[in-house]
Amino acid sequence: MSQDQFHNRELSWLAFNARVLQEASDPNVPLLERLRFLGIFSNNLDEFFRVRYATIKRIDMAGKAGKKVLGGYKASRLLKEITQIVIKHQTESLEILSEIQNKLQDHNIHIVDETQVGVQHQAFLKRYFLEKVSPALVTIMLNDIEKVPNLKDSAAYLAVKLVQKLPDGSLKNRYTLVQIPTSLNRFVVLPAEGDNQYVILLDDLIRYNLDVIFNIFEYESISAHMIKITRDAELDLEGDLGKSYIEKLMSSVKDRREGDPVRFVYDKTIDQDTLDFLLLKLGIDNTDSLIPGGRYHNRRDYMKFPDLGAKHLLYEKIEPLPVPGLKLQGSLFKKIAEKDYLQFAPYQTFSYTVKFLREAALDPNVKSIKITIYRLADVSHIASSLINAAKNGKQVTVSIELQARFDEANNVKYSEKMQREGVKIIFGVTGLKVHAKSCVIDRIEHGKVKRYGFISTGNFNENTAKIYTDYTLFTSHSGILKDINKVFDFFEVNYKIKNYKHLIVSPHYTRNFFYKKIDEQIKLVKAGKECGMMLKMNSLSDYLMISKLYEASRAGVKIKLIVRGICCLIPEVKGMSENIKAISIVDKFLEHPRLYIFKTPDKTDVYISSADLMTRNLDHRVEITCPIYDENIKTELINTFNICWKDNVKARNLASHDKNEYERNDKEAYRSQFKMYDYYKNKLNSKPNN
Repeated sequence: MSQDQFHNRELSWLAFNARVLQEASDPNVPLLERLRFLGIFSNNLDEFFRVRYATIKRIDMAGKAGKKVLGGYKASRLLKEITQIVIKHQTESLEILSEIQNKLQDHNIHIVDETQVGVQHQAFLKRYFLEKVSPALVTIMLNDIEKVPNLKDSAAYLAVKLVQKLPDGSLKNRYTLVQIPTSLNRFVVLPAEGDNQYVILLDDLIRYNLDVIFNIFEYESISAHMIKITRDAELDLEGDLGKSYIEKLMSSVKDRREGDPVRFVYDKTIDQDTLDFLLLKLGIDNTDSLIPGGRYHNRRDYMKFPDLGAKHLLYEKIEPLPVPGLKLQGSLFKKIAEKDYLQFAPYQTFSYTVKFLREAALDPNVKSIKITIYRLADVSHIASSLINAAKNGKQVTVSIELQARFDEANNVKYSEKMQREGVKIIFGVTGLKVHAKSCVIDRIEHGKVKRYGFISTGNFNENTAKIYTDYTLFTSHSGILKDINKVFDFFEVNYKIKNYKHLIVSPHYTRNFFYKKIDEQIKLVKAGKECGMMLKMNSLSDYLMISKLYEASRAGVKIKLIVRGICCLIPEVKGMSENIKAISIVDKFLEHPRLYIFKTPDKTDVYISSADLMTRNLDHRVEITCPIYDENIKTELINTFNICWKDNVKARNLASHDKNEYERNDKEAYRSQFKMYDYYKNKLNSKPNN
């Protein structure tokens, strides 16, 4: 596997996270939004170490080079390179945080530490600590125990050093760990003083009260520095045959808290003797990624920084628009029976998805509902509607993916709740994650079964639908819905491979489908005919698929790629990919849809999909790619791609790879996410809303 042909997947992911960090550093982004991008950057990095870095470490510890799967890199070398890049990014993030905090002061928002507490706030902080914080504290006295209890994955701890004077005059160091409670808000808003608002981090509030925690000890000095351990998040579902799948899963989720350490982050100002003591006591060695960081860890919490009523420091909230011709009052089924409709959240309201299921739950003519679920909101109206349907005597079947990473516990909770209420639960297919997003209902009309349903590129999650861009196609197309039923048949009897007339379903057909579409493009361009591909996805990492795209480029096929995250393809290389241009857009919303467009002289084929062009989506998951038959919706989807393609504000040219250079030109500023909302507003105004 040549590094000249493919970017390494992990390094490409780090380049994506650097684009998130760019948003935090962008002075044109509102200040509080910049703080939240810092939180997203940090949260992404935590997950990266828990999953990808941990995987590479396992390859290295097994004594394997891993070059075949790591894009030509040896695992040992890649681990070192990742650590170097992360240290650089962490340093940048600390500088950005300091800059943002300074700028917030210009708006009378002060983030204070324990040394900056004013007299007016002292009593409040003491009372808050005694009433709220002290009862939630876990303090581990390290000198007094042989084995340290497993520290929680990605939890933050204050490593406290007390210097005690012994009777003989000598000094003794006593080391303790204080866990920062996750049950409390990380940011404590202090009473305002006139126009000035004050916030203190929970960490500093604890530092301010160290004397209260350790007043039983006589000490000469006391200091506290933050540390954090990130653990391998791989689940182990092998073993005890007597356990049910859910029991194994929840046991493995619990064991995840005790997985091997893969990263140790520490405040770089910590005393060397304290650091040495901790590394020895915690069993951290040089094979783990040691990251010197700043005073504060778990900066992911900045995603929830209080807005303090400062609306001028946030993005203006958009009001999600209705879908032209589709009203939330009255029956959706009647409208969908006439034609297909496309919902594009968050520009258009996600409420249609919830309304569709609520209507199905109440409609006496609806006999059954089948739906695939990958992630649900913590408080899910989707789940409530399905339970309501079961209580009303409908046959409700839910395929729920219990191994949706880091949402396992939430999905288990909902699966058990739905089962208790009479919903039939299917736990996917052994060895395959079910990542497809689809629903089909059977409704009796004129004595016959009429089907309705939807297929989406995103999860049925009301919370993420406010910030993730995703398409949902509502349809009564009998062929498409018959195929969705076949997918559910495959869940039940998965040794039989189904034939589908309309849908392209992984793991059996998606790879060859894309090969065939690319081959058609090659054949057309060689015959001198008009063609071209426009592909939008989250990640592109399958080496065989990339090689196929290179083949098309060498033949002369023009390819436009919009890839938000990982892109292992190297665009604009003479003799390999000179006909491929690739951009990535990172902005206010998370770009999440998968859209595949193939242009031919006679027609343009358009597909929405749950599948990225990654090996896991093509070969190891159940995914659905759906053709669009309605010409108006085809045009709409092509327009949305073109709007993204014209972005010259938030688009980065992926030919620059880790430099993340912005796509600039001499045209008027064109910010695609803002233009997208304008497009849908104009669409709403130009069509009668019947």
